[in-house]
Amino acid sequence: MPELYDLTAVTLAQRFSDRSLTPVDYAEALLSHIARWEPHINALYRFDPQRVRTQAAAATRRWAAGTPLSPIDGIPVTIKELIATEGDPVPQGSAATELQPATVDAPIAMRLREAGAVLIGKTTTPDYGMLTSGMSSMHGLTRNPWNLAMNPGGSSSGAAAAAAASYGPFHVGTDIGGSIRLPAGLCGLVGLKPSHGRVPVDPYYVGRCAGPMTRTIDDCALLMQFLSLPDPRDATSLPYQAIDWTIDAADVRGMRIGLMLEAGCGLEPEAEVVAAVQAAADLFAAHGAVIVPVAPVLNRDMLDGIDRFFQARLLGDLERLPPDRRARILPYILEWAGQGAALSGVEAIRSFNRTYEIRAAAARPFQDVEAVLSPVNPTGCFPAEWASPVNDPHRPFEHIAFTLPWNMGEQPGLSINCGFTSNDMPIGLQIVGPRFSDRLVLQLGKAYENWRADMPRWPLPPA
Repeated sequence: MPELYDLTAVTLAQRFSDRSLTPVDYAEALLSHIARWEPHINALYRFDPQRVRTQAAAATRRWAAGTPLSPIDGIPVTIKELIATEGDPVPQGSAATELQPATVDAPIAMRLREAGAVLIGKTTTPDYGMLTSGMSSMHGLTRNPWNLAMNPGGSSSGAAAAAAASYGPFHVGTDIGGSIRLPAGLCGLVGLKPSHGRVPVDPYYVGRCAGPMTRTIDDCALLMQFLSLPDPRDATSLPYQAIDWTIDAADVRGMRIGLMLEAGCGLEPEAEVVAAVQAAADLFAAHGAVIVPVAPVLNRDMLDGIDRFFQARLLGDLERLPPDRRARILPYILEWAGQGAALSGVEAIRSFNRTYEIRAAAARPFQDVEAVLSPVNPTGCFPAEWASPVNDPHRPFEHIAFTLPWNMGEQPGLSINCGFTSNDMPIGLQIVGPRFSDRLVLQLGKAYENWRADMPRWPLPPA
């Protein structure tokens, strides 16, 4: 029998409903488990066990009275620190930020509270969400539960570490270039970057999405039922659709599915990563899909343009900080953003315009295929103390070439585990669909989840 803290959200909802388990009993088991793990991985910010107990007790009363707020009433969730929760500061991962409590919940937090989900706490993120790493000048170092010497990825670093360490079934991250999918891949999770605008966010920005990080497709889909509810604060959000988020496995017979094993620039994927993704594609073929090689959509000029634009964008914010506060930022971030000072306004605009080139390129594969398979990360793991797989502020985006295009193109992208490296670290398969095909992407993920070997036991805290 699985431990209580390993139960899926779907199972918890069933057990709360049939009264074989209460939110209070589950919360106590979970809090004990988190206490054993947290000193080792440092995944949480604003973690208050008593607040968790109070929320769980209220949910238990509602289930006992037959008046739950939703099927996820009483189910714990973590929310990435960048997503505002009323009463909590939003430091954006940086010790340079003045800590002012948020005055209102962001859309995601509001929808989850309305549904009765129990907020365990916020999860750590690197400075300004600008690293694929668990390093933060505010939060310290977050580690990967599969191997504490390794990095969980980022910028949804704490969310990924918390999910892999069994801090409950639901976790919410954000993604502007891969920040859900990259850590999900490195931590063995299901991570969905929805179509842009499917999940309302505040503040919104080009490419910025929020989505679920879970252990199963079914839990991912269940969480999407609530994250995708409308909120007028996001002027980029899609018209609300009452999508049926109960996901059945796709029938892939006859489907044309693209296979992209080269990103076009950046780090070359390691042989073990390529082999695992190829094996996943072979499973799709064995079940009747037609696998079609797909050329990269990104090139060096596009990737460097995005790099330069984000340097300039962040530098514009950092220059407003007093020198004493600016000095608290991670040196890597300061060196990286500082390169933006050499850009002219015209160069910054040209760099931003690369987003439109990427958008056009990202749409082209779907003229010929219904979905695309690729690696998520080109590497299997990298040290916990590194800011990125190359750890060089002059080459900061070398590892995001498989994920970045779909943010600029606004397509849904899913990470799901497709195997392990020779040193037992997870490998992520990315499944991308055309814009607005979020349900199809999850259905393809469900089919693959059904075919692949079972996941090994999730990591346990050190003795």
